[in-house]
Amino acid sequence: MTNLASETVMESKDVQQIEECRLREQERLDAQKTALQRNKLGQFATPPELAKSIARYALALTGGEPIRFLDPAIGTGSFFSALRLESPQDGIESAVGIELDPLFAKSASSLWAASGLQVVEGDFTRQPLPDRRFNLILTNPPYVRHHHLTADDKVRLKSLLAQSLHLDISGLAGLYCYFLLLSHEWLENQGLAVWLIPSEFMDVNYGSTVLRYLSESVTLVHIHRFRPADVQFTDALVSSAIVVFRKSPPLNGHQVRFSLGGSIEAPQNERLVPLDVLVRSDKWTRFPESTVAERTGEPTLGDFFAIKRGLATGANNFFILTHADADHWDIPREFLKPILPSPRYLEADIVSASPGGTPEVLPQLYLLDCPEPESKIRESWPHFYEYLQKGREKNIHASYLTSRRAPWYSQEKRPPAPFLCTYMGRSVNGKGPFRFLWNRSQATAHNVYLLLYPRGPLREALIDHPELEEDIFRALQGIKPAQIVSGGRVYGGGLHKVEPKELAGIPAGPVIERMTAQWRIEQQGLLFG
Repeated sequence: MTNLASETVMESKDVQQIEECRLREQERLDAQKTALQRNKLGQFATPPELAKSIARYALALTGGEPIRFLDPAIGTGSFFSALRLESPQDGIESAVGIELDPLFAKSASSLWAASGLQVVEGDFTRQPLPDRRFNLILTNPPYVRHHHLTADDKVRLKSLLAQSLHLDISGLAGLYCYFLLLSHEWLENQGLAVWLIPSEFMDVNYGSTVLRYLSESVTLVHIHRFRPADVQFTDALVSSAIVVFRKSPPLNGHQVRFSLGGSIEAPQNERLVPLDVLVRSDKWTRFPESTVAERTGEPTLGDFFAIKRGLATGANNFFILTHADADHWDIPREFLKPILPSPRYLEADIVSASPGGTPEVLPQLYLLDCPEPESKIRESWPHFYEYLQKGREKNIHASYLTSRRAPWYSQEKRPPAPFLCTYMGRSVNGKGPFRFLWNRSQATAHNVYLLLYPRGPLREALIDHPELEEDIFRALQGIKPAQIVSGGRVYGGGLHKVEPKELAGIPAGPVIERMTAQWRIEQQGLLFG
């Protein structure tokens, strides 16, 4: 590896000139691929000002020690450029960048080889360990989603992880998780690592392996999270975090700095969180707003409701029809079920119903759900059969969901639920991203909603006293939006999402608990009237 301290070091103005060339080269290379191609490869360039901010922050933690730098996903060299611009002239002892894309590898080498960067073309996860480890990793690893990884790659990566750290990880993990974990052996003891990665690992189940690593195997120094609306990458809707740690076991009583908003150098909000609190918490995005683990033992929504995702039809445009569409194709009424439109069409949070149970909303929509074989449909309802053939021409019958149903135009069972919660949303005009709805109709709902079915004592209480539904609805509306936000997950642009298990873990509120307790007393004959 090249020893930069022994060479004539370029002036910062010369590095700035190369940086200007690098930005033009980045733009040229990005233009050679479509957005979809770059998405599959996880190629999202680090903004130069962000790279420089991270480099300055990292240098402040190195204590002036000569730097042996590694970027396992070098791209065109944004972090090396930032390090050269921000570090003392003789501060970098050696530098290595690894890059899978041959065009980017060639570009990075052409730009920075004379400045001492050794570029290795290849897959980081397949490289042999170096003879000498590195003391600084700065990187923005490829954000490749799990469905773009082959089954063989997942098996190989999981095997490498089991060998190096004795860790198992979900097959849903993105490539950036493997990069972070597999880099452990590339970093020398006490070495510093700074990773710019999606913040989703702090929310999702597959992130639990990364959380365990950060809380047990290394000393986690700082996690800075950008606000969801402050998207760092113009070409990727992803909420980002900077994760900083040293390769050393954590000490007893260690506290981790969590910050939110602004830059890592000047955050808008920050707190120290005890490591033992992190170990007990399965969602780290609640920090720094909270400094305690949210496991209080109080009843949660899951104690009172069975919560399920709405119907996943596999092709809403085909299976969800208007009244006019259904009439046009002569689809019998017994094969049509009322279904709610998307939340944006619901002006009120209470869905009223006609005497027949149809929701009084616009547009009025119906779900196609038919158990009859196509042979009978062809004989009895030829126009309806023609509609199904149009679906076959579009290959709808062969999609992942429909191919697993018999017949393919039947639906999974999702009876009408009295209470609904929107699945995702953004905060608008001071209103939280999620809405609870009281569904007084006989309409089911598709998968932009979560369906809340009362269970146990609450269900029995509502059977005996259906008038309590309004009180339950008000109790649900009384749940603070921040509680649901902290239990869910967040994406770039301020898009929040909550899954059924996450909503089930939200504290239920005193009203629901009080009502069910009173109902139990009434059932025991201890309270009358």
